[in-house]
Amino acid sequence: MSDTRDANWFAEKISDRSIRGIAIETSALIRAGALPVGTKLPPIRDLAFALGISPATLSEAWSELRRQKIITGRGRNGTWVSGDRFIAKPQRLASVGNYGEGVLDLTAAVPDVALLPPLASAMAYGASAQNLNSYERSRILPELEAAIRPFWPYEPEAFLATNGGYNAVYTLIHALVMPGATVALEDPTGMRLLDILEDRGARIVPVQCDGEGPIPASLEEAMKYRPVAFIFQPRLHSVTGQHVSPARLSALGDVLAGSDTLIVEDDGLGDVSAAPRQSLGSRYAGRTIHILSLSKTHGPDLRLAVLSGPRPVVDQIQSYRSFSAGWTSRLLQGAAAWLLRNEATGKRIAEARGLYQQRRDGLIRALRERGVTAAWGSGLCAWVPVASEPFAVVTLAARGIAAHPGTKFSMLQSQHLRVATAILTDRCEEVADAIALAAAGH
Repeated sequence: MSDTRDANWFAEKISDRSIRGIAIETSALIRAGALPVGTKLPPIRDLAFALGISPATLSEAWSELRRQKIITGRGRNGTWVSGDRFIAKPQRLASVGNYGEGVLDLTAAVPDVALLPPLASAMAYGASAQNLNSYERSRILPELEAAIRPFWPYEPEAFLATNGGYNAVYTLIHALVMPGATVALEDPTGMRLLDILEDRGARIVPVQCDGEGPIPASLEEAMKYRPVAFIFQPRLHSVTGQHVSPARLSALGDVLAGSDTLIVEDDGLGDVSAAPRQSLGSRYAGRTIHILSLSKTHGPDLRLAVLSGPRPVVDQIQSYRSFSAGWTSRLLQGAAAWLLRNEATGKRIAEARGLYQQRRDGLIRALRERGVTAAWGSGLCAWVPVASEPFAVVTLAARGIAAHPGTKFSMLQSQHLRVATAILTDRCEEVADAIALAAAGH
């Protein structure tokens, strides 16, 4: 049987009656063992009366603890202490398994290490970068900005170097999006992006996609909730492998006209795509944030992405970074500038792009020959329709193959597998056989 603490007991223990104070002091009581896991908390109205505050104030404090997985439950069934400490972890990413020896792991849609450009010369060059080892919190190395400007899809006011694409997203979300704010998000999307937004406590409104990108009618429906931001991939979708057509991008811009919604464009695959770079920044420069990651093309250990946007917004993001790293390594920025100018690196990326296309096409072709109609496209993975995700995952596992269920990437009902293709070199037919069995659902 669980313990119970009445409202008067609480009123004696809580000295700060603000939302933040109640949340902090209650979590401290839980960590100290005064409120053990399983304790039933008093009804909100009773406790609010004892504390001399409104029920709405207490409800907000409880919501914060609920978000941190410290308490659970609500309504007539009561609220309970469910944890004694808060450990922030990305729920989707943290659920990725370690599949062990002998398993063909097709869960990670990452580049083939053998196809990435060598970094030795670039890193040696980066060691002589301007202002190296200075504590000046600069936004971007001038040399990197000069190297990246010529192929940027529009003319922005300001650039900012960040420690990778998801670091860019994480930082701008925390700098610009308040907990509880509404964000429109293409669906499906990157599971880490869902983790970031859920951890922030954002209200996510999904925008459905088809073969040309986010569907304008779905975005129009999402705009009824007055989102502070719309986040999408303007070039190549990292999950489905589909490209946004220029006509679709224009239609999305029409839907966004007349609003003040921030437009966040995440080009996470970069030149893995052969499609031209494009952005709504040329139309809405005052509220577009465009992110280009170099991880999939130039190497994840560069830990580098570049974002652009209006100067006040970039300044706000940079200001938030002062709580942590403050700036991105100038050594790495110098190395990236060298790689972007290097002809041999450009040729190697083009060769890798062709091989990734062959590998993805090979699996799609083999699946279609077996009656599984996965869509053609590009990128590092395939989005494969199945009758039942649980059945499909188990069926593959029984054959020594691991793939992600689509639900990790979607807020909506999904019956898909996301299958990495970038490392699928010599076992394509075997994988296609297994997926065809898995997709049948019986």
